[in-house]
Amino acid sequence: MALWDRIKDSAQTMQTQLVAKKNDLKSGAFRDASVAMCALVAAADGTIDAAERRRVAQLIATDEVLQNFPADDLQRRFNGYLDKLAADADFGKVSVMQELGKVKKKPVEARAVIQIGIVIGGADGDFDKTEQAVVREVCFALDIAPAEFDL
Repeated sequence: MALWDRIKDSAQTMQTQLVAKKNDLKSGAFRDASVAMCALVAAADGTIDAAERRRVAQLIATDEVLQNFPADDLQRRFNGYLDKLAADADFGKVSVMQELGKVKKKPVEARAVIQIGIVIGGADGDFDKTEQAVVREVCFALDIAPAEFDL
């Protein structure tokens, strides 16, 4: 199986798993951590261009699991996290990682956030090394073994 097919299949499988847990994923901590993860993945390569910002924002707005939350609120949070990362990459990352830490003691939510990062990273068909590294770093921050997600 080609790498592209494996990425696509993995992202689809994870999305299906997330949808199955949708009713358990309604907390504000999950919302904040999910959107923070999306911002980290979008900024993984060190640049945040307008096209990528729009693409990820569209994915957030249409994601079935994140539809538990108002789309305009998700958009505002996503843009806020990206703005922090763009203004000062290091300080912004610390701030965004704090948002991710909100789900550390909630294993179902923490794993769901990791899955969202993988789905977002693989949405364009190329879950590249920088995106994988960001998701792996979040795994460590949330005390989840990256191997659990083949990272």
